[in-house]
Amino acid sequence: MQATYVIGTAGHVDHGKSQLVQALTGIDPDRLREEKERRMTIDLGFAWLTLPNGESVGIVDVPGHRDFIENMLAGVGAIDAALFVVAADEGVMPQTREHLAILDLLEIDNGVIAVTKTDLVESEEWLDLVLADVLETVEGTVLEEAPLIPVSAHTGHGLDDLIDTLQETLSRTNVHPDRGRPRLPIDRVFTVSGFGTVVTGTLVDGTLRVGQEVEIQPQGLEARIRGLQTHKEDIEEASPGSRVAINLSGVDKEDLARGDVVTRPGWLEPTNWVDVELRYLSSAERPLRHNTHLKFFSGAAETLARVRLLGTDALWPGETGWVQLELQDPVALVKEDRFIVRVPSPPATVGGGIVVDPQPPRKHRRFQDGVVESLEALAHGTPEDILLELLEQTGPARAQSLIATSGLDEEQAQRALGVLIDAQEILPLDRRERPTTQRLIVTHSWWDERIGQLRQTLSEYHRIHPLRSGMGREGLRSALHLDPETFDALMERAAAEGIVMQERATVRLPSHRVELSEEQLRDVGVADADRAADGDDSRT
Repeated sequence: MQATYVIGTAGHVDHGKSQLVQALTGIDPDRLREEKERRMTIDLGFAWLTLPNGESVGIVDVPGHRDFIENMLAGVGAIDAALFVVAADEGVMPQTREHLAILDLLEIDNGVIAVTKTDLVESEEWLDLVLADVLETVEGTVLEEAPLIPVSAHTGHGLDDLIDTLQETLSRTNVHPDRGRPRLPIDRVFTVSGFGTVVTGTLVDGTLRVGQEVEIQPQGLEARIRGLQTHKEDIEEASPGSRVAINLSGVDKEDLARGDVVTRPGWLEPTNWVDVELRYLSSAERPLRHNTHLKFFSGAAETLARVRLLGTDALWPGETGWVQLELQDPVALVKEDRFIVRVPSPPATVGGGIVVDPQPPRKHRRFQDGVVESLEALAHGTPEDILLELLEQTGPARAQSLIATSGLDEEQAQRALGVLIDAQEILPLDRRERPTTQRLIVTHSWWDERIGQLRQTLSEYHRIHPLRSGMGREGLRSALHLDPETFDALMERAAAEGIVMQERATVRLPSHRVELSEEQLRDVGVADADRAADGDDSRT
């Protein structure tokens, strides 16, 4: 059975995360020689577990040491549940709190707390104190209601109870949606002799199949899937939510890096600007100021970002605000992706939140009217509000592209789109025989504005050139500042509604007629007589 869920460990260094994973799965997640020599997880480790119900579940083991928290962030973003580990002999420690804050910012609200190394505790009283401390620490966080299981990887105490609890926790997890836009953020790249380039990651938002043509962003590289595996088993199709290894042809290992995204071609655009709702941790040591530089993490990607505060002079610890981030390197993001930000030096997690607009139309001016209201609609509005606001920002768009950008479930988005079209708040421009999702759509306000410009431009042209039958199409397109596709669609609807008349390569208002004044008629009559006379002279 193909795994559709992924568990991620979290917790302080040397609290027994890797030992617990090995005890549960029989797989040592520490794959690097340095990790084995130092007996400390440095990079991401991977294992899998077959639950009593027969389902195979992936496990991402993350480093707990503060020097490697940024490696931890590359693996924890796409997990379905957290296995939050606290050692009974030490209790809550600094990275316990930082890992908990990260889970909270990423809103990973499914989890189980494992209090490990219970065999090293000399008294029940001490264990009770540790359990009480853990419960107090998680109070008010996403793990507040998480079950707490004392275990020992050394003796096996509590492991069966832990497995049963993990199964019950995952049974409450929503099924991963297939939005038809698969994304696999790459967390590892390597080569296999005789096969070539292999990447691994957790697949979201769609399926991938053997033989499928794919694109790697942000570079825009083209590749093809030669093979797929999950938990070392060959598969023909990978489902959303599963840990996947992809054998790629057409790209070399050196072309790829952690943070790149494997996806279906033609829809995912990298960005250097992103509008976000940022929650600034109450544990931050100082206010967040405009133009501050932070490290940005989303999926498996990492880059520097410059903070542009939009509606406030500063963001104080514990506050949430609207921010535009200028990313040093392009990152492939979609609406509603989660992210984390950290202070570079001394390194510390200070906040995180949700991507509201991954492709803002412009660099916002601070305190600009309407910007915050627009972001609030995108973040918290109804599906109809979100689609309408996106279309207001982007201008004309194919409905399918708008739905993909919205971050909404496709069925939900199509239903909202139908409501907006029925209410004439959104108008399809081009041919009716096309499926709605393939039609070019605009807001009613965009239509009204362009039709006003169209009428004004043609009216002025008819005034200046009354003897011409109409204005050339290319000149009209240039005057309206539209691309050819949008202009053709606009003309199609405008002609269908009788707003304009199209005659070969010209366009006119229906009211326009070429009518000569009496003076012009006399001039034309004289000219005709002169031509006739000239003709007679030529024949003599």
